[in-house]
Amino acid sequence: MSKVLMKGNEVIAEAAIKAGCRLYFGYPITPQTEISETLAKRMPKIGGLCLQAESEIAAINMVLGAASTGNRVLTSSSSPGLSLKSEGVSYIVGSDLPCVIVNVQRGGPGLGGIQPSQADYFQATKALGHGDMHIIVLAPAHVQEIADITMEAFDLADIYRTPVMILADGALGQMMEPVDFESHKSREIPEKTWACNGHQGGRVHNIVNSLYIQPDELEDIVNERFKRYEYIKEHEVKSEEYLTEDADIVIVSFGITSRIAKTAIDRARSEGIKVGLLRPITVWPFPEKAILKLTETAKAFLSLELNKGQMVDDVKLATQFKRPVEFYGRTGGMLPSVDEVYNKIVEMNKTYGRN
Repeated sequence: MSKVLMKGNEVIAEAAIKAGCRLYFGYPITPQTEISETLAKRMPKIGGLCLQAESEIAAINMVLGAASTGNRVLTSSSSPGLSLKSEGVSYIVGSDLPCVIVNVQRGGPGLGGIQPSQADYFQATKALGHGDMHIIVLAPAHVQEIADITMEAFDLADIYRTPVMILADGALGQMMEPVDFESHKSREIPEKTWACNGHQGGRVHNIVNSLYIQPDELEDIVNERFKRYEYIKEHEVKSEEYLTEDADIVIVSFGITSRIAKTAIDRARSEGIKVGLLRPITVWPFPEKAILKLTETAKAFLSLELNKGQMVDDVKLATQFKRPVEFYGRTGGMLPSVDEVYNKIVEMNKTYGRN
C-alpha cells in the first residue's frame, strides 16, 4: 500500500478522478483554488472537462445540467462562493440530481479573510438553498480522510440522488500529509434510469425538473424526499469516538479542531482528567444517537468550534438537555491553541469531574 505526500486540495481533485468524475465546473477563490488548478492539468489528459465558469452562479448551473445526464460532476468553492451557489443547489435538490460540492471554508461574513473557519456550519447543515431540503454533509479531519470522503461522497450522491457536500476548511485544504487512494471500497450504485442521456427510442423521455404547479403534487414529492432523508439518518451517520468510555467530559468537535482537541485530551488524561472526544464525520445527518448514548456516562459536553457557536445547539438537542453543554470557539480565522482547550477542560473538570 503506497502513500504519497499531497496537499488536501490536490487530494480532493485526485480522489474525484479516481471516483470516476470527469466533469468539473468552478470559479477560483482562496483557499480552494488548487482543486481547480489540479483538475485543469489532469482532466484533459483523461478525457475529462475542467471549466472555469464566468461566476459561481454559472458554475452551479453547469453542474445542474451535467448532473442531469447521469455523469459524476464536481464543483468547489469557499464560503462566499457557496452563498452565490445556494439557489442552484436548491434547484439541484428539487430535481433529485447527484453531485459533489466542496466548501473549503474561510472567515466571514462577507469577504472576511482567507484563514481557516467553520463558520459555514449553519449554511451547510440548515439552509444551503430555499425550500424544504437537506443535503448530506461530510466533514474530514485529515488528508487521508479527505481522499476517502471524496470518493464516498460520489457514491452517496448517486445512491440517494442528492448533492453531497465536503465541508473542509483552509487548514485542511493547505495541509500536506501522506495519503493512500486505494483504501476506499466503492459501493453498489443503482442504475441511473432517470438520466437524460438519450433514449434511442427504447424508453419514454426523461425530464429533469424542479417546478410543480400543483401543490398536492409538490407536497407528495417533498414528502417522498423526506422519507429518503429519514433513511439516510438511520443508515449513513458516521462519527468517531476517542476515550469516551469513562469520560466525565466529552468534547464534540469536527474537522481541524478535533485534532487540536485530541492533543489537549491526551495532556489532560496524563493528569488524570477523564475527558474524551466525539467527532461527527457526517454533520448532516448529525450523530444524535451517539451523543445521546454518551449522556448515560458523561457529566458534561463541550462543543469546540471555529465559529461563535453554530454546532452547540445541535449538541444540546442531541443530549436532550440531560447534561450541560458548554461552548468554546475562535473565529475570524483564528485557531484555538492546545493550551486554550486544555485550560477549558481543566475549568470544566472542577465542576463536572469525579473527585
